[in-house]
Amino acid sequence: MASDVLMPRLSDSMEEGTVLKWLVEVGGEVKRGAPLAEIETDKANMTYESDADGVLLEVLAEEGQTLPVGEVIARIGEQGEAPGGRAEPEPESEGAEQAEPEGEAGEAQAGEAEAREAGAEAEGPGAEAKEAEAEGPGAEAKEAEAKGPEAEEKPAKPQREEGERVKASPVARRMAGELGVELGSVDGTGPGGRVVKSDVEAAAEKGGAEPHAQAEKPAEVETPATVEKPTDDEAPATDETPSKSEAPAATDGPPAPSTGEAGPKGDPEVIELTRLQRTVSRRMAESKATAPDFALSLDVDMTLCIELRQRLKEQTEHAPSFNDMVVKAAALALRDHPKVNGAYRDGRFELYPRVNVGVAVAARDTLVVPVIRDADEKSLGEVSRQARRLIGLVREGKITPPDLSGGTFTVSNLGMYGVERFTGVINPPQAAILTVGALMKKPAVDDRGGVVARDLMNLTMACDHRILYGADGAEFLAAVRKLLEEPLSLAL
Repeated sequence: MASDVLMPRLSDSMEEGTVLKWLVEVGGEVKRGAPLAEIETDKANMTYESDADGVLLEVLAEEGQTLPVGEVIARIGEQGEAPGGRAEPEPESEGAEQAEPEGEAGEAQAGEAEAREAGAEAEGPGAEAKEAEAEGPGAEAKEAEAKGPEAEEKPAKPQREEGERVKASPVARRMAGELGVELGSVDGTGPGGRVVKSDVEAAAEKGGAEPHAQAEKPAEVETPATVEKPTDDEAPATDETPSKSEAPAATDGPPAPSTGEAGPKGDPEVIELTRLQRTVSRRMAESKATAPDFALSLDVDMTLCIELRQRLKEQTEHAPSFNDMVVKAAALALRDHPKVNGAYRDGRFELYPRVNVGVAVAARDTLVVPVIRDADEKSLGEVSRQARRLIGLVREGKITPPDLSGGTFTVSNLGMYGVERFTGVINPPQAAILTVGALMKKPAVDDRGGVVARDLMNLTMACDHRILYGADGAEFLAAVRKLLEEPLSLAL
């Protein structure tokens, strides 16, 4: 018997996924554990492995299609087996019983259509009376009788109370605004009745965007000069008449994309965000909107770290980088400063027993933060090898959600680009983020009061003021600096 392949939940925060590519053609053999499809999640692009043996009978989600978690995307069965439809087949007896009501429904609909035509042709109060009769209780009874048992079997859709917030994914809300679809009128098919992207698209195709489009028509009528390309003689009139893009919007929703000539900025190239880019944008906006942050900064003398790395390079081909040393120093300091390793949630502090340090990595057109788990318990060499492995997976596009989850603190480094110092955006719900600047020779005062050149590196920490105060952040930064300026403790 054919088994359904459902859109998998590949991360804790995943609500829907996009099928990027099917790795097996319809009719091809499928092995349990073998790659079946590439799926884009809110965190990464992943290869989904089949959990059944057989033949790929049917593909229900085309490449590029987005479906909520738990939706059927394909069917696997035995060779020659019929895939069947998407819906469960109804018993033949029910189909036979419904045949007669469907016929009555057709007659009832035909009668209603005739009544409407008669009302449209008639003039005066008689037409209103006919319309009232056609829409009266008798018509409702006929309609109920025409729907027959099928209507009785379908459960009534839950009605939203007035003022109740519509459950919808961020993507669905954005698309609803762009397409002019009223979310309150859309029936959600996601978990718990949540409105997802496909629901908004379906509503727009069925005419959900018509009110928005009709509302903008007056603006088009008032500005006929923008419809046709003006001649040289008509140019002054065009300057005085507002264009479609300048006409006041008739609704609260965003205006439809202009189809006229490009403005002074030129014709823009519109690029849709990937699911990962949308997730990063949403989380960064959430951080700046909810976390009252402040920044602390200091310089670290890296002279002894440079000497230590030079000795390690003589012993091994892949010596730990300076960023690896910062990660290890931060992990040890986090163990002694649990609030920095915690989070603020709903009026409470959460202090985590494990120290999982995320390392910000620039991927293609986005930012990814793989996590080094239990970094405080790993040696400097282990931290370095783990960081190299994770960065390689990000650059190859093979990073998986488990490698991106569970972080309690983040380190971000732009020193390789020559940036002296910068302030990062806290990755919610974490309490802080540590940013690393370029290692540069700068003038410094030695113990004798003389000015000498030192290898200095700036560290800046952005803190969530709801859980960390100035003294908390300062003590943590001082602990990190002490570990880096006496690096032998990192190698133990």
